[in-house]
Amino acid sequence: MIDRRPLNVKRAILLAQDWAFYRKPAEADQAFKKKARKIAKGFPIVCVGGSAGGLDAYTRLLRHLPADMGVAIVIVNHLRIVSTMLHEILPHYTTMPVELITEGLVLQRNRVFIIPEQRDLHVLDGEFRLKPISKPRGWPDVITVFLRSLTRNWDGKLIAVIVSGYDGDGAAALCGIKEVGGTTIAQKLETAGQPNMPGSAIASGCIDFVLSPEDIAQKIVHIVHGR
Repeated sequence: MIDRRPLNVKRAILLAQDWAFYRKPAEADQAFKKKARKIAKGFPIVCVGGSAGGLDAYTRLLRHLPADMGVAIVIVNHLRIVSTMLHEILPHYTTMPVELITEGLVLQRNRVFIIPEQRDLHVLDGEFRLKPISKPRGWPDVITVFLRSLTRNWDGKLIAVIVSGYDGDGAAALCGIKEVGGTTIAQKLETAGQPNMPGSAIASGCIDFVLSPEDIAQKIVHIVHGR
């Protein structure tokens, strides 16, 4: 259909549209986040928790994961003081974008997200939430905190993976993952640089599979595709 409105009217309409676009970037950003949150909450999240020796496990895992599975990978490294460099290292091992998590960052499929140091990580309304670390002394429990947040606030499929590290962070939340229908995996002890963390996970009695990092990647693919 031909638009027969006068030229000055057309120009006024276009000008008004452009003005609205440039005047309301905050509203546009909020609209994007709202839409993203609505879409987000149905896809799977894979939480990979680790610490000392975890880098080897992360790289071996990412090398064998397809970049288009439709899941979000969240690496929760059990650090308290040392600054994380994982967002700079891991892009060499995957074609998925790797992002250091910031407050309010929207979860998206086919991305790898990295917890920052000295923060507890939560998820709410499809976004990451960061809080001051709840255990500033002793061994942190950032993996346990994040897994429990997922069980309360995420509707999609959950896969919890515990790899090489000291202490037993994450173990206390594994039964909760299973209670909401999720899957739990621990790294095979003989393949871990530090077996304490996967060993504690296995001792919890709530681990479904004990596998090498390469086999963990294959198992994640099977779970996501319902095999």
